[in-house]
Amino acid sequence: MNESSGDSAQHKDTDITVVVVNDSDESDVDLDAWQVLAEQVLSSEGLAACGVELTVHFVDEVAMTDLNQTHMDSSGPTDVLAFPLLEAAEIPQISGPGPQLLGDVVICPTVAKRQAEEVPGRSYVDELALLLVHGILHLLGHDHYHPEERAVMESRQTEHLAEFFHE
Repeated sequence: MNESSGDSAQHKDTDITVVVVNDSDESDVDLDAWQVLAEQVLSSEGLAACGVELTVHFVDEVAMTDLNQTHMDSSGPTDVLAFPLLEAAEIPQISGPGPQLLGDVVICPTVAKRQAEEVPGRSYVDELALLLVHGILHLLGHDHYHPEERAVMESRQTEHLAEFFHE
């Protein structure tokens, strides 16, 4: 995805680089918080010393609808899309100079707000955190199409979210 003129945050944590860009219509996207969460997830998944880079994009419904149609052949906006640049089997073998690009996670805050309102007790921040962790786990090769894979992915999501919200 291309960088744009929206708000962004970038931080270097050991060998993890996370760039967060807000190109959405929502002004209440805490770029620093989502950068910290992404770094925590990548570190907890064993990538702190691997030299990886991830970009997180927050986009409006029009952009998300276009991405969803183009890449998923689905209509309308969705909540999160992940665009991996590496195959899951390549990730454990990351080495060498410079960061390896993991890919992009794209989140639509407007959809996240609607979804949060549909779940009793779930806040907008809770929903954004879930979507970010979910997208990163997809980049790392996790999936939820089979019950066994879903259980593993949901377990990892729960662990990462508990760590983030209890700090």
